[in-house]
Amino acid sequence: MNTVHELAEGIRSGDGRTLARALTMVENGDPRAAVLLHELYDPSATALTLGVTGPPGAGKSSMVNRLIAYWRGKGKKVGVLAVDPSSPFSGGALLGDRIRMQEHATDAGVFIRSMGSRGHLGGLSGSTRDSLELMIAAGYDPVMVETVGVGQAEVEVASLADLTILVLVPGAGDEVQTMKAGIMEVADVIVLNKADAGGMDRLQTAVESSLELVPDGIGRPPVVRFSAKTGQGLELLVEKILEEASSKTGDSRGARKRAMLVLESVLREKGRKMAASKVEEMFGGMEKAIDSVLRGETTPYGIGELLDKSFGEED
Repeated sequence: MNTVHELAEGIRSGDGRTLARALTMVENGDPRAAVLLHELYDPSATALTLGVTGPPGAGKSSMVNRLIAYWRGKGKKVGVLAVDPSSPFSGGALLGDRIRMQEHATDAGVFIRSMGSRGHLGGLSGSTRDSLELMIAAGYDPVMVETVGVGQAEVEVASLADLTILVLVPGAGDEVQTMKAGIMEVADVIVLNKADAGGMDRLQTAVESSLELVPDGIGRPPVVRFSAKTGQGLELLVEKILEEASSKTGDSRGARKRAMLVLESVLREKGRKMAASKVEEMFGGMEKAIDSVLRGETTPYGIGELLDKSFGEED
């Protein structure tokens, strides 16, 4: 398939190879990707999107594995975007989630894509939002986005998905305290994994204490004890996920939020490109702009002011 229209038709028909090719286009910044996403975008799409975050070793992938099996048992097509950390030197990623979820690898109703974060802050790949849209267009519902697990910076996942699930394990008490000002405030469901292990009462106490500090007006998320190893608490977890989803995405709210998130993502990307183009025009590139700063001729803030004036003139 060579044309964007043919790619779009292949994705809508559920062809996995075409979807994989389109995801690669998005990750590599192929200029046809934006045209493809434009053709595929359907404001009436109602797929549930879940962000899964938490510290390393919390069992996020194991929990996602359980949720895949549950929803497949209900006849759902399930998509997973697993964002792994990239090497700052080679740019390569660990991409281990396919191994952890390999029991679903031959299931045509499951599509798992591992992506490298490629140095993007916030625990997510810069192309995650567009990849999510491709999977929605391919008919996957729900779609889960698992982040790399780097702590408080992962609040970005809340700007991508309908719901954010925070996974914690016993022994993470100190991490709970450091996260209370960030991800604790945006989590919609908190999962206490390894319910069959010791220290669960202490973890729950730490979580509930942290939730006491959540500002007024922000709903406190349900806390669910769960065991990815045994499946204990799975039914309750799904119940809480669906309850929270219903309260957040009912009527037209879900469609409006999704459109807003996509537009904000597009504006950020376009804004960065426009700003970089202006810096190139005014200074000859980023390196020369930095040289100008180091020579004392301007400052980063001065460059920002120049950009403001430049864009204002175009208005």
